[in-house]
Amino acid sequence: MRVRVPVVQQGRSSARPRAVRLLWNGAEVAVTLGVVLLLLVAHQLWWTNRQARAAAERKVEALEEEWGREWGRSDGSGGEGGGAGPRPGGPGRGSEAGDSGRPGPAPGSGGRAGTPAQSGHPPPRWDQAYAVLRIPRIGIRVPVAEGVSKGGVLNKGYVGHYPRTAQPGQGGNFALAGHRNTHGEPFRYINRLRNGDEVRVETREAVYTYVVDKALARTSAHDGGVIRDVPRSDVRKGYGYSRAGYYITLTTCTPEYTSKYRLVVWGKLRAMRPR
Repeated sequence: MRVRVPVVQQGRSSARPRAVRLLWNGAEVAVTLGVVLLLLVAHQLWWTNRQARAAAERKVEALEEEWGREWGRSDGSGGEGGGAGPRPGGPGRGSEAGDSGRPGPAPGSGGRAGTPAQSGHPPPRWDQAYAVLRIPRIGIRVPVAEGVSKGGVLNKGYVGHYPRTAQPGQGGNFALAGHRNTHGEPFRYINRLRNGDEVRVETREAVYTYVVDKALARTSAHDGGVIRDVPRSDVRKGYGYSRAGYYITLTTCTPEYTSKYRLVVWGKLRAMRPR
């Protein structure tokens, strides 16, 4: 009589659970990485925008409140004699640009329109917010700060003023930079601006109204010509200006979500209204 002894193949059966465990662990790692990446994207595209916009709005309100207190004092509400007349440059007393595109100088500017030091105020410090940029067509109302550093200016949702370019209302080129995506993205839609759109810059001394005049859809990130006193592209020949004037330049990254190229919008000063 033959007795059959069952044979157990342990190697094959133990290999199967091991493979299942490896697949399961790999799936867990993949899901975890996916969740982390999703959170990072949400932080960049949503949370940084929310934080920066809220901070920028608070800064605008703080600037307007500060200027309001100073205007109140200049009206004679707390000054010596208490009987000062209305501020110069009330309604209807702005200065308009003539055919040459050059408005008359602001009071106390020493012949240059709108210098930041007029009325005894010192030039802005590095990273200091000192003006408000308004672009009605695309709903922008953001602070303008001195410098274009990411940590001190751009990542706060502010617009940055390029050092060594003109200040608001001055002859030359008042050149600005802003994020197109994330951190408030104030310049996300400047590609929608058209000739004739107004760009207003408000300071404690005056309101300067520029009018969009030209645009450059794409140029090199190193095209320094676009922010010179007479802005003219060094890369895209024929884009820009050839005569001195009173200009504003808006720059941002393009295409969206990259920083490979620069998008540029230019305008000319049309009017200046003292406070």
